[in-house]
Amino acid sequence: MGRQLTLDLPVETRFGREDFLVSPSNERAFAMFESWPQWPDHVLLLLGPTGAGKSHLGAIWAQMSGARTLPASALAGADLPALVAGGAILLEDADKAGGTEAEFFHLLNLVRSTPDCWLTITARSWPDGWGLKTADLISRLRLAPAVEISEPDDALVRAVLVKLFHDRQLEVDISVVEYLVLRIERSLDAVRHIVDLLDREALTVGRRITRPMAGDVLRGLEKGS
Repeated sequence: MGRQLTLDLPVETRFGREDFLVSPSNERAFAMFESWPQWPDHVLLLLGPTGAGKSHLGAIWAQMSGARTLPASALAGADLPALVAGGAILLEDADKAGGTEAEFFHLLNLVRSTPDCWLTITARSWPDGWGLKTADLISRLRLAPAVEISEPDDALVRAVLVKLFHDRQLEVDISVVEYLVLRIERSLDAVRHIVDLLDREALTVGRRITRPMAGDVLRGLEKGS
């Protein structure tokens, strides 16, 4: 059968509460956000590797709290009093906030002095690994409570694969799912990417997704890396 042209239609990544799958790798962090606003502090660190689900969990909290979301690099030149007046802030990628230490320090002080303000900070590692130079900033971040998300375990990778295939109305045998679980990168971004590639390949060749097809797509990824 000849290959067909496929339309490059975007598939929206959904960050709703119902789309977040809880597993041992993220259950403690999820429980912490479910308990908001009964937190031990008004500042919380959410730590974990790229693709572990920090952005998704942060988005759930932002929807719950009405938080304004911004990358830490955007602190430079930001109107911090107005930001704090909004009540809740999701500050993402704090480990990439080079050049904004003064603003970062000022933000933490404002949040702690504002009763109705909450700050969630996401990063890939603990503050000591961010390359910060301001001792007082490091000290305040060390005092903040933290929850970690580890890289997705097999159970979570399996569940996300099944959900994404279902969301796209793709009928895929469980043997294909198990084949992928053992071979793909432990990252939710990687899971989304492989599902997208398999969906495109199935549309192109006009066949359902099989283990041989999955193997071909994975080998293509390895050659391209």
